[in-house]
Amino acid sequence: MHRHQKALRVSLMITIAIVCALGSFNRQADAHAYSASYTTLNISKSGIEMTYSLDELSVIELVGGDMDQNGMLDEQEFEAVKDRLLKVLEQDIAFKIDNQPQAWSDVESLVMDRQGDATKAILKLKFPSVTSSHPMSLTDRLYVNNKATANYVDLVTIHYGSQKSTAALSGSNRVWAMQLTDNEYANLGQDGQTVQQNAANAPDGETPASENPGDTSQAYTGWLSFFTLGMNHILSGYDHLLFLFSLLIARQTFKQYAAMITAFTVAHSITLTLTVLGFINVPAIIVEPAIALSICYVAIDNMIRERVSYRWVLTFIFGLIHGMGFADILKEMDIPRSELAVDLVSFNLGIETVQLIMVAILLPLLALLHRWKYSRRTVLAFSTAAFALGGIWLVQRLFFS
Repeated sequence: MHRHQKALRVSLMITIAIVCALGSFNRQADAHAYSASYTTLNISKSGIEMTYSLDELSVIELVGGDMDQNGMLDEQEFEAVKDRLLKVLEQDIAFKIDNQPQAWSDVESLVMDRQGDATKAILKLKFPSVTSSHPMSLTDRLYVNNKATANYVDLVTIHYGSQKSTAALSGSNRVWAMQLTDNEYANLGQDGQTVQQNAANAPDGETPASENPGDTSQAYTGWLSFFTLGMNHILSGYDHLLFLFSLLIARQTFKQYAAMITAFTVAHSITLTLTVLGFINVPAIIVEPAIALSICYVAIDNMIRERVSYRWVLTFIFGLIHGMGFADILKEMDIPRSELAVDLVSFNLGIETVQLIMVAILLPLLALLHRWKYSRRTVLAFSTAAFALGGIWLVQRLFFS
């Protein structure tokens, strides 16, 4: 009897500790799961145009201004912090030509584009022209010294002549750089448009191949940046990690684990790809609560069934939903077709790498756990904590977002 009471107390303490620890993550992550900016560089012989957009909540985190505490900036509130925001951006975002920092002397506009939950601050400015002998670089250090969120990414799209490239600046990988070849510079227009005789032969939406493709390290940096983004995205996705952990903690055979992990990988890869390609478009107001609901469902399944079966079917269904959540950050990025396959595969491989590492660490520990006579109570404690946190997310996403 004494041992039984002791086990119950241990299980209760574990439950409380998990709820409190993950709840602290939740207060930060749910308030702002991922801060994303989008930078577009249009390079022409007459100059370089940069458009930078940052979501409304990030603006509030960086410079405040939300006087009525409603999570939005009305016109007067934005005007009050506009100059402060420009100063922060100028301090943390540097564009260099031939290794020389360029002054922000030609700012065209800084406005708040109001689109409901998709409201963004949009900055437009110009830099001098560049030649083929001058390297260019963009360094984004936003949030490096501000720990309001550690999950910031700048998704960069570069247009030069008839070509387009992309990069994802996140984590410690915050620098994009390139140098035009002589042929690429020759194909630049005066206003960011392509030289007509070269663009005319390109299929719709495609970019003609350059005679000199340039430094191959640029392509490596491109795919590596998306691989890193995928890793950071899943590591900061506490709901995805909790879902995966809830799936794994139930007693299963190795064959069941393998089938379940494969089903989750295949399912989220399908919807991730289809969402980014634009074939499906389920709004976040549906996807995010559904992800929270998936955690609650799996937690309940763990509590009512001591030994689970056919979990791969359940995992596949919910994996389709999680894939749409993974894709959310890439949907607004205009990734060129020539790079889409590589960027998508790299992003997905980053996600899979973290998942496999997590599985490799957890499975031996879970094998030991299920040999313990109190393993069932421990599973119940963890599942109860997961259900509680999933329920909190579900309520927040249904009624407070």
